[in-house]
Amino acid sequence: MIYYMDTHVVAWLYEGKLGSFSKQLLDLIGKNKILLSPMVVLELTYLHEIGRVQGASQQVIDSLNQSIGLTICDLPFSQVIQSAMVQTWTRDPFDRIIVGQAAVNQSPLITKDVLIRTHYVHVVWDSES
Repeated sequence: MIYYMDTHVVAWLYEGKLGSFSKQLLDLIGKNKILLSPMVVLELTYLHEIGRVQGASQQVIDSLNQSIGLTICDLPFSQVIQSAMVQTWTRDPFDRIIVGQAAVNQSPLITKDVLIRTHYVHVVWDSES
């Protein structure tokens, strides 16, 4: 199965904050194909610029590609934007596009974000995490 990850999940994995995840969620990440919206890469860049993420976005992506096989999704941008346009429950462009990308194929999105979890039915998160 293909899963997508939200930005904070990528940052936590890169920074080794494994205590943020349940064992079941770490197993799921280790055993499945993980894709990222290119919007996550942009958000990681912003977070790095303001000092909230340690590594530059490409460093983060390369590291997680090596460790868990994480790759960038290559869906056509116009298709992602069409999907993001119906995510009217948020004004955050990062969340709209990240959820929109996962929603194109109704793929699960790994996120702890409560607003996303409230509005996107295919969220994966273990409440014990």
